[in-house]
Amino acid sequence: MFARIDKLWLTTLLACLIPLLWLFFDIAFDQLGSNPIQALHIRLGDWALRFLWLTLAITPIQTVTRWRGMAVYRQLFGLYTFFYASLHLLAYLLLDHVLQWRLIGIDIIESSYIWFGIVAYIIILLLALTSSKWSKKLLGKNWKKLHRYIYYAAGAAILHYFWQLKGNLVEPLFYLIIIGLLLGFRVLVWLTNRQLSKMMIPKSRE
Repeated sequence: MFARIDKLWLTTLLACLIPLLWLFFDIAFDQLGSNPIQALHIRLGDWALRFLWLTLAITPIQTVTRWRGMAVYRQLFGLYTFFYASLHLLAYLLLDHVLQWRLIGIDIIESSYIWFGIVAYIIILLLALTSSKWSKKLLGKNWKKLHRYIYYAAGAAILHYFWQLKGNLVEPLFYLIIIGLLLGFRVLVWLTNRQLSKMMIPKSRE
């Protein structure tokens, strides 16, 4: 059983690298279109968002299936979210602006959507740094409170994506619907658990 789970985890780990290999393939064969730097930047950001959504989907899946082993996949997808978000950031700094900090500073001041990206990345960075069992033990109850900020990161990431687009808004709206459903599921579970807790509390006798 454990060997099967390890194989599944390893397969998932390697499968999460496919988008990056695909991107390398398109770079090697010049298939990124007329503006390859922009295409590279956008695709890395898209995959960061997709892995963020996969991370958020683990809790509902775990609740429905009652498979506690899903927690390791939540951590895995969360770290891949950080990985692709970091590549997205590096593409912006190294390729878009060639580390010209004056231009980067002007861009940040003039482009409000970048602030939402910064907020999202800082939260994802903190969650990645505290994803280990040691951090969970060290932070105690505060660990869960901190990791609930993933929903703020998701909201900021959507605004970052939505605000910078001027044309087709179908994809950011799709992501918005997905996070709405995931949040709705979490609220529904919370309300159900709260109702059950009230029903289980014995009433005091007069």
